[in-house]
Amino acid sequence: MTKIIALTNQKGGVGKTTTAVNLAASLAALDRRVLLVDLDPQGHATMGSGADKHDLDGSVLDVVLGDKKPTEVILDCPQAGYALLPGNGDLTAAEVELLGGGDGRERKLVTALAELAGEYDVVLIDCPPSLNMLTVNALTAADGVLIPLQCEFYALEGLSALLDTVEQIKDSVNPQIEIFGILRTMFDARNSLTRDVSKQLRDYFGDALLKTTIPRNIRVAEAPSHGLPVTKYARFSRGSQAHRVLAKELIRRLSL
Repeated sequence: MTKIIALTNQKGGVGKTTTAVNLAASLAALDRRVLLVDLDPQGHATMGSGADKHDLDGSVLDVVLGDKKPTEVILDCPQAGYALLPGNGDLTAAEVELLGGGDGRERKLVTALAELAGEYDVVLIDCPPSLNMLTVNALTAADGVLIPLQCEFYALEGLSALLDTVEQIKDSVNPQIEIFGILRTMFDARNSLTRDVSKQLRDYFGDALLKTTIPRNIRVAEAPSHGLPVTKYARFSRGSQAHRVLAKELIRRLSL
């Protein structure tokens, strides 16, 4: 059965897209059939997967608005190892249309992904860094949420708002949604603030805090400019190894 995971955090710069791309590649390397959905108008997951966001025959916009079927738009990314439902700046138009879309506007992505039932083991949705209608669509479609989080003071404040939104989604349109895990990114154990925030997260969230951490690593930062996940660009780097460990932890945790 397909597991749909939304990667979201309304705070930008926490490694959300980097996690989405590298987790997709790591799961694919472990023989899972993976679809990565780029729902962020910035299109960074599309570029990081080796596709040109400026030269697409179709995008997730067409799918969300019902103009094309997902199978008409999905790209194979052989170097990365997974399939991609690409996105780009055109998604801002979807946000405008969804705002005035009336009843059912939060279920557009649910309808689209239903057409792919059984085709993939895992669907990862890279959400925009804001709590808008695109993110609401992702949370409505998802079985659970993976929250990348940098260990800094303001991150905790943003996390509270995100968890409130997830609870609202759970109470209204998607009662099955869960917090699949909170992932510490750009992690530096030498930093006292990092250690302090980690302790607060562990005390408050318990098992929801993933054991895996993603370290700061230059290879992770370089990989997107080559259109590759770090697992393909520098497979023996610390960043690559950390994402493989993350994939294995989620496989155990979620029975993927």
